[in-house]
Amino acid sequence: MKWIAEGGPQSGVSVAAAQQNLKKRIVWITAAVAILVATLTSAIVYLRQSPAEVREVRFTVAPPEQHTFAIVGNIPSFLSVSPDGSKLAFVAADSIGHSMLWLRDLDSQTAQPLPGTDDAFMPFWSPDSRFVAFTAGAGIKKVAIAGGPAQTVTASPATMGGAWNRDGVVLFAPSVAGPILRVSSVGGSATPVTSLDATRRETGHGWPHFLPDGRHFLYLALSGNPENTGIYVGSLDSKETKLILNVNSSPLYSPPGYLLFVRDGTWLAQPFDADRLQLKGDPTPIAEGVQFGSPYGGAAVSASQNGVLAYRLAANAQLKLVWVDRKGGEQPLSTPPHNYRNPRLSPDGQRVSITIDELGGQEWLLDISRGTLTRLTFEGNYNGGTAWTPDGKRITFASNRAGPQNLFCQQADGSGGAERLTISNRGEVAGSWSPDGQTLAFQQGGPPTGFDISIFHLGERKAEPFLQSRFNEIAPRFSPDGRWLAYASDESGRYEIYVQPYPGPGGKRQISTEGGMEPVWARNGELFYRNGKKLMVAQTMTHPSFSAGNPKVLLEGDYATYLTMPNYDVTADGKRFLFLKAGQQTQKEISLVVNWTEEFKQRAPTGQK
Repeated sequence: MKWIAEGGPQSGVSVAAAQQNLKKRIVWITAAVAILVATLTSAIVYLRQSPAEVREVRFTVAPPEQHTFAIVGNIPSFLSVSPDGSKLAFVAADSIGHSMLWLRDLDSQTAQPLPGTDDAFMPFWSPDSRFVAFTAGAGIKKVAIAGGPAQTVTASPATMGGAWNRDGVVLFAPSVAGPILRVSSVGGSATPVTSLDATRRETGHGWPHFLPDGRHFLYLALSGNPENTGIYVGSLDSKETKLILNVNSSPLYSPPGYLLFVRDGTWLAQPFDADRLQLKGDPTPIAEGVQFGSPYGGAAVSASQNGVLAYRLAANAQLKLVWVDRKGGEQPLSTPPHNYRNPRLSPDGQRVSITIDELGGQEWLLDISRGTLTRLTFEGNYNGGTAWTPDGKRITFASNRAGPQNLFCQQADGSGGAERLTISNRGEVAGSWSPDGQTLAFQQGGPPTGFDISIFHLGERKAEPFLQSRFNEIAPRFSPDGRWLAYASDESGRYEIYVQPYPGPGGKRQISTEGGMEPVWARNGELFYRNGKKLMVAQTMTHPSFSAGNPKVLLEGDYATYLTMPNYDVTADGKRFLFLKAGQQTQKEISLVVNWTEEFKQRAPTGQK
């Protein structure tokens, strides 16, 4: 335009050439204006648009075909979502009770088994989501999700949970009656990182969970005084602890700042300042009716570091007592369903001592003919693991009424007080009395050697070790003549049943061949034990020398099991068995929630959003 105003072509430039240059300039100017208009339009549209809405997403995961979600004992922590929120690890068992870890990508419709994880339970992840650690056999192992063999981390089990920080420190609780231990993720010996506080009558620590700094951790402290049971904060760098919340629940921390815990079956989230180590505001429900393991605080819940939750609702947890004959025929007892545990028949077969967990973890007596339940214990929140004296007049049981779980003895008719038999910090459970009523075989747990078997001498009022090794020895039962002791040990890498002469000398004899737990001896010399859903039997002869026949499957059924103690009993003649069976229930799936804090903000009380 300037060129036109100045009078057209100059310096001998032809009119045609000038016109061609003008056309080119107009094309470029037009293109530049178009680009500018498009850019401004896009910017205006972008600025007017609101950011993409982030919504909570929920879905469920069913167990693999012909499998069920596996629970060990009364502890339902069988699932764990990876820290990056991309994968779910869970334990599933097949129709014969064989369990292993399964892995499912959350963007996939199917799960795959993880090789090398047979008999696994209690999974927890490495902070980079590349490894899954778990308890199996003699201790804790880890396996890479990309493949490869499982590697042993330590010889002690994570019975009450585990956690793994970015510095390669693994925290775990080997039993319900001891401190939390630490070990390197590359392996080695474990050392205590917490200590039981006698002034608070603490009986055990469990369910460690690292906070974001990787040095502080949450854990549950159990106490004989309910007011001292609660979630505490500990540190790798100090022995100081701090009470966060008085509740019997495994704790979790979820960014950007929530403490997750279970109270009365409801999973709750409460704002939590991980720097100041203090709660803020009030709790808000996440889900109701989640699966929970009283009295040890474990729950079927898990949380990632980026807003993914996993949990399982409780199925019908209450059990009923049933008689089962040698052909598998069932006859229910006329008793109400409860969360029963560890039934023990009296020597005359007329009564049953049994723990009812949802009624305060107390011991009760069942009169079989009348169908009546009478409460035997009233103190502590754990009583159980009972053994009748041979005359049927007294019952020995473990209790945390005085602090750590020790042995007490009480008249079976409820008269008089309970007599304390042992004093230790290792968490004890009664096994069985010798036929003469002078010797009690019992189980101890905790560091430094895991589960061991000891003997209490009534006349001398003292206890001494009987079987103590770096492996776990559990569930001791005297033979009918008192000359042999049956027990389960994981020295082979899985639990098997062994028999050892008492008081010795002599070597042990292995009875089971493909795994076994929960040994029980009938008076006729038959030795029973369980392998998954199978009840096995081996004919034995104890005099003048010991011999045992090959074990055989006697019957098979879906009856409740327990990790360290027999969860059934047999009549003196070996013809009937007292089992615990769940009522009608549907298989509860695992629920997944992605971006859980989005909807949670809408439901949270005012001031917490």
